[in-house]
Amino acid sequence: MMLRKLLSIYENSILFPDQPITLSEQFYIFFSEMENEWIGIPKSKVSEKEFTLLQTIYQLVEHPPTVRSSVTQGWDAYLLEDGPPPSYHAKSNLRFIQFQINGDDTNQLEIESALKGFFTEGVIIIWENKRRGIIIEEDTIALLTEEELISMSETLESDFYVKISFFIGKFNSFNDQLRSKFLLEKEYFSFGLTHLVSLMNIFTFERVLPAYVAYHLPMDLKPKIHQGIFEVFNDDPEMYSTIKVFLENNLNASLTAKKLYIHRNTLQYRIDKFIDKSGIQLKDFYGAFTVFLACLLFELSQKR
Repeated sequence: MMLRKLLSIYENSILFPDQPITLSEQFYIFFSEMENEWIGIPKSKVSEKEFTLLQTIYQLVEHPPTVRSSVTQGWDAYLLEDGPPPSYHAKSNLRFIQFQINGDDTNQLEIESALKGFFTEGVIIIWENKRRGIIIEEDTIALLTEEELISMSETLESDFYVKISFFIGKFNSFNDQLRSKFLLEKEYFSFGLTHLVSLMNIFTFERVLPAYVAYHLPMDLKPKIHQGIFEVFNDDPEMYSTIKVFLENNLNASLTAKKLYIHRNTLQYRIDKFIDKSGIQLKDFYGAFTVFLACLLFELSQKR
């Protein structure tokens, strides 16, 4: 119970039932052999005299350059270095949830501990660099939904003052194509972070692909898609965001008006105005698809 008492003495300390895989230079890590637990105490909270006392009571865990379990190290080599497949007994399908942290002070130790608290027991977290990592999750009964990931992202932002973005990968079986599928999802995530991060922080294949395709269209083809539509958006700055949100919400006028904080009559006026100027009906599937593609091209053109 002594380690738990230290939590109330040293603010922002963290207790671990297992030795933490990632050791932060901002923490002293002490191990209690009697309690078989580890505690991380911020160095800024410990005086020189207290540090000497703690060392006499507990075992100080040194900070090697990189500390990884054999399981984590196997996944590191496989996913990031084209190494051999890790030793994994495929009981179920796997998905990769990639994350990127944007903040001035990224503490891997604290963030990894917080992430593991949200997911079911047994998830593997590996770090690609100081701010980017991968959560490897098995297909279990209790999976985090997209809404729960959004809530988790908001919690982490409020607790650690960092913004975190996620890419939710598809579930796949453990086979020879797993790494290539991961690399493709990584490419989509990087694209989203570069071009779409101001609009969302939860990415999926379905959300990124349309913009990805629009971005990679041949230059001579792009003007043929948005002819007449860009002019409407340029003449009325509010028109673009109104039409895009309307399409993204499945043409639901009430939900769109609520999200845009406008009256439903105002929304209908803008929609009618767009249809009149562009000559394209939004309630027709092909019309909606064409306009949405034009919205993506317009959005990407504003970022260049």
